[in-house]
Amino acid sequence: MRISTGQFYESTAANYQKNFANVVKSSEEASSLVRVNTAADDPVGASRLLQLGQQASILGQYASNTNTLKATLGQAESVMTSITNVLQRAKELAIGTGNAGYTDADRQANASELGQIEEQLLSLMNTQDENGKYIFAGSKGDTVPFTRNSDGTYSYNGDQVTLNLPIGDSMSMATNSTGWEVFQQALNTSRTQATPSMNDGLVTLSNGQVSSNVTYNNKFRAGEPYKVEFASATQLKITDSLGNDVTNEATQGGVITTGKNQNVSFRGVDLALNFNDPNAALTGRSFKLEGTPDTFNVARGPGNPSLTQATSTRITDPSAYHASFPGGSAVLKFTSDSTFDLYAAPITADSKPVSSGTMVGNTATASGVEFTLNNTATDPLAAGDQFNIAINTHETQNILDTVNQLKTALNTPITGDVVAGQKQQAAIASGMGNLASGLDQVSAALSSVGGRGSALDTQSETNQALVLANAQTQSAIRDSDPAEVMTRLTLQQTMLQASQLAFSKIAQLGLFNKV
Repeated sequence: MRISTGQFYESTAANYQKNFANVVKSSEEASSLVRVNTAADDPVGASRLLQLGQQASILGQYASNTNTLKATLGQAESVMTSITNVLQRAKELAIGTGNAGYTDADRQANASELGQIEEQLLSLMNTQDENGKYIFAGSKGDTVPFTRNSDGTYSYNGDQVTLNLPIGDSMSMATNSTGWEVFQQALNTSRTQATPSMNDGLVTLSNGQVSSNVTYNNKFRAGEPYKVEFASATQLKITDSLGNDVTNEATQGGVITTGKNQNVSFRGVDLALNFNDPNAALTGRSFKLEGTPDTFNVARGPGNPSLTQATSTRITDPSAYHASFPGGSAVLKFTSDSTFDLYAAPITADSKPVSSGTMVGNTATASGVEFTLNNTATDPLAAGDQFNIAINTHETQNILDTVNQLKTALNTPITGDVVAGQKQQAAIASGMGNLASGLDQVSAALSSVGGRGSALDTQSETNQALVLANAQTQSAIRDSDPAEVMTRLTLQQTMLQASQLAFSKIAQLGLFNKV
């Protein structure tokens, strides 16, 4: 077989270029110790590296979310711990007022400190983070969560939405605790009332305090209102709304004495009975015992130009109220200067009124609730005017309202007034019960934060292990073995040198060298 000189040179040049390219590539690999730079180097490995890179990016985001969560949970825990300490101080002040030697001035001094505690609590509950967002407002971070109403009560303006961040492939965690959950949902132990038929103070029955929430909801609510009367000076008689005698469910079957500070327990409610005059006539004397009726806080809507406000509200038709009035909050919207619709809040494009009506004088009655407004001829209502209605069922109570009510009770002078003193003692007992309930609610929220923190640490350790495994797998696919690449480079350099020497030797065998 004959090989032309041209073929020899072309073949030799191609082999040399191939060997030289191999040497250059191996040299680069030896320098960087990276085996896979492009998909052509290892198609399967490159695909796997792409997947691992995406996983590493996600794990990096999980780490960022974890840091965010640690910061927000840490701030929430710090604020709630401060609130717990403040509430504990309020409880100490309430307990101190039980001192028999306390005067009105002493109690008013405690009330003054409670006022400072109230302001401190309001500030803590409206805490902002480093970005100026309110940490207890739910998803409404730009809205002040707690504000004081004109009547001294407090309203929550945030929502009940928690903001979740993913911290694992199948795990998300709430970054926040809402003010609704932490401060609004403390059980109200003072949600019953006793109305006397003879309000002369000779015989008093306190409004009562819920001692068993389960019994109260299951039994007491089913039979209210109750009539508490005196069968004799030593025996109470209690009948439910249907006239059934349920006295046997009271302490000692309703047996009493004509003394003071007697405890009467009935269907989960504890009441204090006092005979301030043992000789008081009992004939015709009775008390109406029931849960505190729902109340309403009415405020003008933000787009309402009218100066009209609601001066009073009351439930006129309990059946209609329970059947159709929206739960939680509602909106009263006027369609003219005298006609109106009642909606469940918030109003959306597809909202439909639950009831409609026409004003009678200055009164609007919707779904069994009467709203008295102070509109005048010079400041009439107009179509589009809206009033936002917050409903207080008294099932729960904001801790700010608890402190405010306790402060008001302690500010009331009682020296020389037996009945006022008994009312104050009942108010103090109520305040202490609700403070305990509020502390329990905040403690539960603190436990939730702690539980999330513990779960976050566990997931963070899992993520770190995945990050390490990801890096090791990427390294195994992408990186070179130094010993293997140096051996290969030496072999390729030897082959390149051999091809150079062979070329020079064979080139000398040409015919031109023999002429």
